Amino acid sequence: MSEGIRNILNKVKSGEISVDEALLDLKKAPFEDIGYAKVDLHRRIRQGTAEVIFGAGKTTEQIIGVSSVMLKNGQKTILITHLSEDSASEMAKVCELTYFKQARLGLIGAMPEKDGNGKILVATGGTSDIPVAEEAALTAEAFGNEVVRLYDVGVAGLHRLLSHMDELMSANVIISIAGMEGALASVIGGLVDCPVIAVPTSIGYGASFGGVSALLSMLNSCSSGVAVVNIDNGFGAGFLASRINHMEVKNENTVL
Repeated sequence: MSEGIRNILNKVKSGEISVDEALLDLKKAPFEDIGYAKVDLHRRIRQGTAEVIFGAGKTTEQIIGVSSVMLKNGQKTILITHLSEDSASEMAKVCELTYFKQARLGLIGAMPEKDGNGKILVATGGTSDIPVAEEAALTAEAFGNEVVRLYDVGVAGLHRLLSHMDELMSANVIISIAGMEGALASVIGGLVDCPVIAVPTSIGYGASFGGVSALLSMLNSCSSGVAVVNIDNGFGAGFLASRINHMEVKNENTVL
């Protein structure tokens, strides 16, 4: 899609078409209506990243239909979140799909080259948090980021986290994922100088209320620089981390 727009702009530059003709071309087909879905073809233009397919609640045929439209319009890498194993098996028969079972994530096409400004570190409190962490890590990688994984470094054994200070301090963004009381994000937030994205998980005993306890702990963190996404939202954390890791200075003359 971005290559098509570049071609239009080059035609304007060379005088091959007028500005009005280019504007008309750009207005054409901002989305494609296939009945059960309106596939957003201009999202990359608006947001810099293409649409991601949320697999839960969709039939296999619907996911194939949406991804086919995206492929037809030049999308090289397609991310499908919350994709069931059954749907993935069916899709693999008709397209080149890589399925990451633990993260419930499908990928059509290859991982892009890494073009982020630095490294994204993904840390978990425990091994039980890894499925959410893998969704976050793979999402970040699918958007062109180098990811460092640091699993099972929760506050029940703080020395495990502190033994990785070099990795923590060299990260550009950190995603902190934890259930139970969700204390890991506050600890990391108090150690580093980069943004920390906290992800509460639904891991925990009865009084954790399916992740609500961790969510409230993270929202009430006294560490500055900690932002929180929703319970088990690994994709949201990975996407936000990628956006931060691709930020550039928009106005070099801005006075801080």
